[in-house]
Amino acid sequence: MELGELQRIIERTYGARDRARGVPSTVAWLAEELGELAQAVRKGSPAEQRHEFADVLAWVASLANQMDVDLAGAIQRYAEGCPRCHAVPCACP
Repeated sequence: MELGELQRIIERTYGARDRARGVPSTVAWLAEELGELAQAVRKGSPAEQRHEFADVLAWVASLANQMDVDLAGAIQRYAEGCPRCHAVPCACP
């Protein structure tokens, strides 16, 4: 699935509910999911890790939708490699 498709699906599925919740609450949910991902990375099974990665991506898409940010456009910052030194792999000190 591409980022734009993910954003559209999240918008159709949760958009109205997430917008009613608001940006501050969405950021709080995202932070909670990041904590769950960190725990899964340390102690979880591969299935649990995939689950938490998916949840984090879904909350990022929800937040981006609420803030009118196109994730596919935003990620272009990394399209040429490191955004600072433009090298692959990064050659920054």
